[in-house]
Amino acid sequence: AWYVPCLASLETLQELCRKENLTCKSIGITNRSLKSYEVEYLCDYKVEEGKAYYLVKWKGWPESSNTWEPRKHLNCPLLIQNFLRDKTEYLSRGRGGKAMKLRNHVKTLKPAIADYIVKKAKQRIALQRWKEELNRKKNHKAMILVENTVDLEGPPLDFYYINEYKPAPGINVLNGITTGCECADCPAEKCCPKEAGFILAYNKHKKLKIQPGLPIYECNSYCRCGPDCPNRIVQKGTPYSLCIFRTNNGRGWGVKTLQKIKTNSFVMEYVGEVITSEEAERRGQFYDNQGNTYLFDLDYDSDEFTVDAARYGNVSHFVNHSCDPNLQVFNVFIDNLDLRLPRIALFSTRTIKAGEELTFDYQMKGSLDLTSDSAEGLTPSKKSIRTVCKCGAMCCRGYLN
Repeated sequence: AWYVPCLASLETLQELCRKENLTCKSIGITNRSLKSYEVEYLCDYKVEEGKAYYLVKWKGWPESSNTWEPRKHLNCPLLIQNFLRDKTEYLSRGRGGKAMKLRNHVKTLKPAIADYIVKKAKQRIALQRWKEELNRKKNHKAMILVENTVDLEGPPLDFYYINEYKPAPGINVLNGITTGCECADCPAEKCCPKEAGFILAYNKHKKLKIQPGLPIYECNSYCRCGPDCPNRIVQKGTPYSLCIFRTNNGRGWGVKTLQKIKTNSFVMEYVGEVITSEEAERRGQFYDNQGNTYLFDLDYDSDEFTVDAARYGNVSHFVNHSCDPNLQVFNVFIDNLDLRLPRIALFSTRTIKAGEELTFDYQMKGSLDLTSDSAEGLTPSKKSIRTVCKCGAMCCRGYLN
């Protein structure tokens, strides 16, 4: 389905809800906020007759209801801390990062400073709501965090989180498999990988043991084995808490792990809309004009289908390119044995420290037509203009195409 964004502002919606006595948690209108006043953020600061006052935006109330309140009436230490930090951050920007304090005789903030503080507060709220939305929609236990300490960019406006492939009409990503292995303790003589003519992909520690290019056949929903089967890894979703963060070198959003990841561990699956290659060609031209595209060819056996993660996807949508990546692409088959429609899984190529950015090589097999924020939306195989690579690796090729 194609979604249409609401054209009414948040303040307009809040005011309408109040007039009709309606609650809406997503825009901050609750039973509590209908009957009481709660500080949402602080907008401005002034000193009158030796007393400090803050301009307060009340939660669930439009900005036209903002009021000046004395400091002693405010019981919101975290919001005051955010206000002071944002003020200091703005002042430091003009001094090459060096802190700068307001002089004691200054009794009001300059409009530019107040404007920046309000934008940061709104961004903080928007990112928090986005984080909550992502965690509501995900189907795995690990958490998803969101962070932007670089600029005023908020959540992407036209991105919808999904957990699995979203097939276009006429494409069946589940081929109606009706049989599974009879193993009481996988892997046995006739376990799923052996039936497909391949070896089990994982060792006893549930780490990958096969070489890149070989497929992974996991046990499916008809197999006799239970959820603790060592051949059920990708289907359980990412086991690591991850953070979508704003990069500081012009590569847009990126993803970093919040936990240590050992070598050959499953990290995440790449999902999006599954479309035909013909449709991918048409969309690719449109995306090129917009400076956006996230097309991933499913070319394990043929090139009939492509995954488009531009509007629908999961955390992998934000993973950036590197010429020295720490993730590797593998083709996975679980409830669909159609070789034209593998699931795409990303596994670690080495130990990844907590806080380290996750990356993979967009030019590796299976991802020749994939671009992200770091590629500035240019499809390598279809653009004559070469795109400079910003990965910063020692072995950087210099260009993404």
